[in-house]
Amino acid sequence: MWITIFIVLVFQIDNMIKQLTKAEEQIMQVLWKLDKAFLREIIDALPEPKPHNNTVATIIKILTEKEFIGITVFGRTHQYYVLINKEVYSKATMKTFVNGYFEGSFSNAVSFMVKENNLSINDLELLLKEMKKK
Repeated sequence: MWITIFIVLVFQIDNMIKQLTKAEEQIMQVLWKLDKAFLREIIDALPEPKPHNNTVATIIKILTEKEFIGITVFGRTHQYYVLINKEVYSKATMKTFVNGYFEGSFSNAVSFMVKENNLSINDLELLLKEMKKK
């Protein structure tokens, strides 16, 4: 019974995570590295050319509405922190990608990567060794 409840909850969490735009993901990458940060710290961590403060603030507002980040208020200043960690987002994104392009089959995805020379036989052997450890 507990296993069934766990599987249902994991499925629901995976399906509740919204996809991020490239700009949103760029901000999240910064926050995943910093864990929590003020607007200025986020902007400073972004690559050149740096977006305008208002642009970053708007993206942060969207990420807050999507429930990817939370806010701690210090007077008139806001500190932002991660609500959905990178591993959880990566897992959900990968499942969506594999479902959309490879009929839900991870073996089809790996086969495609091997055919396109993105994954060598040596890489596959290393993956198998890692899998056998678990």
